Amino acid sequence: MSVIATVAALRASTSEYAERLTTVRHEHVDDTPFVLVPLTLAGETCAPLAALAGTDPDHPVLLTVHRPHDRTERFGFVKNLADLLLPYFEECRAAPKEPYTVGRGKDKEERERPLRGPQLLVPNAGGITYVRLLGRLTRLRATDGPHAVSPSVPLLGKWLTWFADRAEFPDSALLQAMTRSLSAHWATGQSPTENANLASLLGWIDPPAGCTGAETAREREDPAAWPPAGPATDPVFDRTLDELITKYDGATGERARDAAARTIDRELHAQMLPTWQLMWHGVRLLRELPAGGHVAERRAYDRRLFGEYATYLDDDGRPQARRDHAVGAARRLARMEEAQERYDAERAYDDPLVMAEYELTGEAFAGVVTAREEERTIPGARPGSPLWRPTITVHCEIPVSMAVGTAVKSPARPRQKAEILDVLPDGAGSAVLIQLNGGFGNKRKPPAPEGTMADLGEAITFTSIDPKNMPSSLPAEEDTPWTHGGPPQPYEPTDEDAEEVWE
Repeated sequence: MSVIATVAALRASTSEYAERLTTVRHEHVDDTPFVLVPLTLAGETCAPLAALAGTDPDHPVLLTVHRPHDRTERFGFVKNLADLLLPYFEECRAAPKEPYTVGRGKDKEERERPLRGPQLLVPNAGGITYVRLLGRLTRLRATDGPHAVSPSVPLLGKWLTWFADRAEFPDSALLQAMTRSLSAHWATGQSPTENANLASLLGWIDPPAGCTGAETAREREDPAAWPPAGPATDPVFDRTLDELITKYDGATGERARDAAARTIDRELHAQMLPTWQLMWHGVRLLRELPAGGHVAERRAYDRRLFGEYATYLDDDGRPQARRDHAVGAARRLARMEEAQERYDAERAYDDPLVMAEYELTGEAFAGVVTAREEERTIPGARPGSPLWRPTITVHCEIPVSMAVGTAVKSPARPRQKAEILDVLPDGAGSAVLIQLNGGFGNKRKPPAPEGTMADLGEAITFTSIDPKNMPSSLPAEEDTPWTHGGPPQPYEPTDEDAEEVWE
C-alpha cells in the first residue's frame, strides 16, 4: 500500500466514510458490460452451481445446475452460458470498424478494429479465478467421440481463457473484478481482505442516508441478509442446498422433480440477486467519475486485441496450451512488467493525486514558474547553426533531489521533452532550471507558439517517468538460444486433453 493510500485509509477510519484515491476514473466502464455472478459447489474446484448473467440490470438470466456432480449437467451449464456470451461477442464484432496501423516503414500495415469491445465484470478476484478455471476445463474438450460436447463449449473455453489472460495485465479492462476496480478509486477504513466483500466495500463508499460507511459495512457482514458475492457460497446456505438437491434426486415423477427444481432455482436466485444489484450499483458509481486521459487509448488497444483474437478463432485457431513453454512465459512476464510500468505512468500523468506519490519518492516535483528565457539558444552541431533551447525556472517549496541532466516531462505538455540544467537551494525549497528541448510544433526559433511554453506564475509539475518509454524487447521465439532450450515446439492438442477431469 502506498503512503497516500495509507493516509487515506487512516482518514477513512476516522471519518467512517471512504476517501477518494483518485481525481478521475482510470478504468474503462462499458455502456453495456456483461455482468457474471457465479456460484460454485462447496468442496469442488470450479464445479458450476449457478450464475446470474447478462447485460440488462433489470432482467438477469438465471443459469442453474440441479445435479452439480453430473458431468452432462455441468457441460449443459457451460453451453447455456455460451449461448449468452458468444452472441454478445458477435455483437461487438459486428460494430462499425475504425482503421489502425501496425509496424513501421516497409512493415507498415493497415488494419481495422471494431469500435465496440466486450467487457466482462465479476464481483471479485475469485470471479476472475472462476473464469480462468472454467476456460481451462472446457477449451480442450472434443466435439466428437466418447467425451463429445457442444461445439460452443470449447469455443467459449478459448474465449474465457483469453479474457483471464488479459485480466493479468493492469492496463486491460476486458475482464474486471468490481472489488478491485472500486478499491483502486476509494480507500476504506477496513483491511484489504475485508474490501474483498463487495457489500461491505460499497457500504463504505456509498452508504444509505443517515448511516456512516463503517455502520453500513458492519450491517452488511451478515451473510443471511447479504450473501457472499461468490463464487464460494455461505456454509449455512450449503446445508439448505444439500437438502434441496437430495430432495430433487429423490423426487419421483415429473411434477415432483419440476417442483424441486423450481425450489432450487428460487433459492439460488435469492442468493445471487443482492450481488447482482451491487454490481450495477458499482457500475453506476464508477461511471460518475470522469475518465482519465489515457483510458480511451487503453480501451482502443483492448478493442484491437479483441478483433485480432476473434479473427484468429475464425481461422480455426488452436486452443491455448495447458502450460506456457519457457520462452512464452518469459515473454509474457516481460509484457506484463512493461504494461505495469506504462499503466502506472499513465495514471500519474492523468491524475495529480497519483502523481503526488511520485513526488514523495523523488521522481516528480511541483512548483511555480518564476522565470523564463524564451530567446535562449545553444551551439548546434554545425558552426553558425545555433539551436533554440528556451528555459524556465521552477520554484519548489520542498527540496528537489533529481540530478542535473535528468530528462523530465510535464503532464501538462506530455509531448515536450525537457532536461534539468541546475538545481539550487531556494529558501526551504529548490529552484530548478529546466531546458525545453522541443514541443513547439514546427517552430525552430522564438517566439514560442501560445500555450507551448509555461507562463510566469503557472503551477506546473515535472517528472522523470514517461509512459512512452518502452524497455527493450526479447528476441523472437525462433532465435531462442540453445542454453534456454532452443526454439519451442508448437503446442499440439491430443485426444487425452478431452479426458481431463473436472478438478
